Amino acid sequence: MSKYPKIGIRPIIDGRLGGIRESLEDTTMNMARAVAELYNSTLKYPDGSPVECVIADTCIGGVKEAAACADKFEANNVGVSLSVTPCWCYGSETMDMNPVTPKAIWGFNGTERPGAVYLAATLAAHNQKGLPAFGIYGSDVQDMGDAVIPDDVKSKLLSFAKAGLAVAMMRGKSYLAIGSVSMGIVGSIVDPDFFQQYLGMRNEYVDSSEVLRRIEQEIYDREEFQRAIEWTRSNCREGQDLNREEKIKSREEKDSDWEFVVKMTLIIRDLMTGNDKLHEIGFSEEAHGHNAIVSGFQGQRQWTDFLPNGDFSEAILNSSFDWNGIRAPYMVATENDALNGVSMLFNYLLTNTAQIFADVRTFWSPEAVKRVAGWETSGRAKDGFIHLINSGSATLDGSGRQQLGGKPAMKPFWEISEQEAADCLDATTWYPANRDYFRGGGYSSKFLTKGEMPVTMCRLNLVRGIGPVLQIAEGWAIDLPEEVHETLDKRTDFTWPTTWFVPRLTGNGAFRDVYAVMANWGSNHGAISFGHMGADLITMAAMLRIPVNMHNIDPANIFRPSAWASFGMDPEGSDYRACQVYGSLYK
Repeated sequence: MSKYPKIGIRPIIDGRLGGIRESLEDTTMNMARAVAELYNSTLKYPDGSPVECVIADTCIGGVKEAAACADKFEANNVGVSLSVTPCWCYGSETMDMNPVTPKAIWGFNGTERPGAVYLAATLAAHNQKGLPAFGIYGSDVQDMGDAVIPDDVKSKLLSFAKAGLAVAMMRGKSYLAIGSVSMGIVGSIVDPDFFQQYLGMRNEYVDSSEVLRRIEQEIYDREEFQRAIEWTRSNCREGQDLNREEKIKSREEKDSDWEFVVKMTLIIRDLMTGNDKLHEIGFSEEAHGHNAIVSGFQGQRQWTDFLPNGDFSEAILNSSFDWNGIRAPYMVATENDALNGVSMLFNYLLTNTAQIFADVRTFWSPEAVKRVAGWETSGRAKDGFIHLINSGSATLDGSGRQQLGGKPAMKPFWEISEQEAADCLDATTWYPANRDYFRGGGYSSKFLTKGEMPVTMCRLNLVRGIGPVLQIAEGWAIDLPEEVHETLDKRTDFTWPTTWFVPRLTGNGAFRDVYAVMANWGSNHGAISFGHMGADLITMAAMLRIPVNMHNIDPANIFRPSAWASFGMDPEGSDYRACQVYGSLYK
């Protein structure tokens, strides 16, 4: 994507001329400029460039100025709308009426002019008209003209903007399914109505044979392939072949597999985003790509029963670096699990960081760990933990070899050093694929995620009669004693990357204990992001009218549109009722 949506800022003013409006012009416009500066200096698009804001040409005191602002926003690719005011204004005459743009109002907490009154009145108008908006109001009174944005206001402004931009960036993009349904996994039964109605996205479909056609007919950048295969040979350490002797490929076959999977990587990327180099070699149609912000590769089983698997391609594309250097990660879902692909996309657009795709594989109770490994669990692991592991498709960033403040992290690509990228590669071994699973061979990545890294796992599910629901679990990657890790890890496929995960427990419901988290998880896959960002996921889900059926977020940090309070005092129930009443964002 080269053209990102902007944040539109609407300075709202008391329109009464003759002394009132004139006295508020500078204060109101300065309020808008202060927010624009906050956004521009704090938030970045996925390519690392600063978020751009568009401010209305004049303060908005009535419907004519509101309409002029709407025209400017439409002409300038505004995807998120924030109204700011220090005073009372005329609510229904000045409000934003765009039905699909995420909206918020910051009403200044001051005594000179009743900004809170405008906020309340206009939120009521939004609610009555069925146009939900977020209300932002500081907890402490400020003096009129105070240019400082309080921390509590700043937090809500940023949460709203991040979520709103994520919603806007998905609109008009594609999910590209390469292949079809993988092993009956329901998430790979791609539901176009969900993508269209809830995300504003379209669906594109390419048979897996297109990848094979492009390999056989050399429809890829051949110069880049030479650079890529040399980089791979230098940076991707091949591990011991753990297959049974009769299934071990020859050295010649393994070298051929390396070339095959590198070509797959180039081709899947080109299918997603296009490549002008293909036009230069006579393949203009293929050069366009599918405008895909996220994709999925079916792989199992029709492909992997006779061809090298997609583990290398998925892992490298999902990472923040390759033979072209450090770059933004792509979002590619294993087994074409579109719902986990969307979960990865949600996390990515809110954080700008690469994502771990994993099976939510095994709950290890303290008793089971003691029996199998002889270890008395302690520390974060004292109540048990969950083994997150999948066949090599997780981002290499997930090894935790990047650092923030001296601690393991996964960072936006523009903050990653060359040494950190090298450390992630050094932490990864590429094992010849398990040919009981993958008869055609290939290579699966193997690393162990460093512990004490804060992470958030989420998963989108479709439930008949409800529609989409989102579940969220904040927690930590943890370290186990080396011998315990080895014992437990070898009980499943040793050639796959491992993350040991402990959710933060609340003592209630799905988070009463670690077992309950595992038992209530809605599917076999999860998307794991760096940091505790579940509150932003909840804000975004409300914008998309997707209820959250499971989370462990502090209620004080949950930020939803003001209308949600009209649907009852039980937050989870009101979330469901509001989403049901308003329906999908894109009808």
